[in-house]
Amino acid sequence: MRETAVAANVAMFVAAVIFGGSVVATRVAVQDVPPLSLAALRYGIGGLVLGLCLLLGARGLLRVRWQDLPFLALLGILLFAVFPIAFNVGLGLTEASRGSLMLATVPIWSATLARLAGRENLTRRQIVGLVLSLLGVAVAVAERGLRWNGDISTLVGDGLLLLCAVCGAAYAVLVKRAYTRYTALTVTAYGMVIGTLFLLPAALLEGLSSAVVRLNGRTLALVLFLGVLGGALGWYLTAFALTRLTPTQAAVYINLNPLTAMVLAATLLNERITGPLVVGFSIVVAGVVLMNWPTRVRTAWVDPLRVAAP
Repeated sequence: MRETAVAANVAMFVAAVIFGGSVVATRVAVQDVPPLSLAALRYGIGGLVLGLCLLLGARGLLRVRWQDLPFLALLGILLFAVFPIAFNVGLGLTEASRGSLMLATVPIWSATLARLAGRENLTRRQIVGLVLSLLGVAVAVAERGLRWNGDISTLVGDGLLLLCAVCGAAYAVLVKRAYTRYTALTVTAYGMVIGTLFLLPAALLEGLSSAVVRLNGRTLALVLFLGVLGGALGWYLTAFALTRLTPTQAAVYINLNPLTAMVLAATLLNERITGPLVVGFSIVVAGVVLMNWPTRVRTAWVDPLRVAAP
């Protein structure tokens, strides 16, 4: 049991690093590919990779019941269509630092929704870990400023990023039902494909076809990274972890994403690593550890002689 939990936490940590790298890759690729088109390419490639894995290695896992397709479609649209649309539009209206704080509320929404669904009750230690993870993000982004210039569009952007947080939390809670019938690979593959089909009309109107024709070598490499690693591998690892962790235990890792992106941006884009970033990262890691540290189970001592007595 403990080995399984360790594997799930390692998977979520690796996914957090991959998603942090995806933020950096997106910041560069979006200069050549419009945002919705980039999302469609990312999840389209990711869904294709996962689908091919199932087709070549476990074809039987591709079969799902027709009556389950609407629920799988809901999951796919929620995470792979509504989320990227709200995220891309929201970041265009508000500052990245404010957006990071909005997304840092995912574990709070996850804990709330999971409790309402009767699926999760946090211990005091886990509540402290959740608060620390949110505080760590706040410390890291505070130096970038959280100003509001009175423009209503900024509040709209904040609201859209809060919608992203709610979508991510709702997915983590709802997907548990799908895992009772299907594997993480099956659910993620169907979700990505359905989400991409939902995104496709808007992406085509945005100029997806012309963007693909204009792809140069660097941008193509970034798109492939986003599709194969940031899409297929990252979300499969997340799905794997969600089959073994509670929704909030998995969701708290999202607060590593913006901090990992800052570290990678400093490494790859020559951005500066500051004291608040180091402190914030350390606080988030402490929060993640507290949230996911295994709970000691106390078992009552049983007298073997009494058990053996007739």
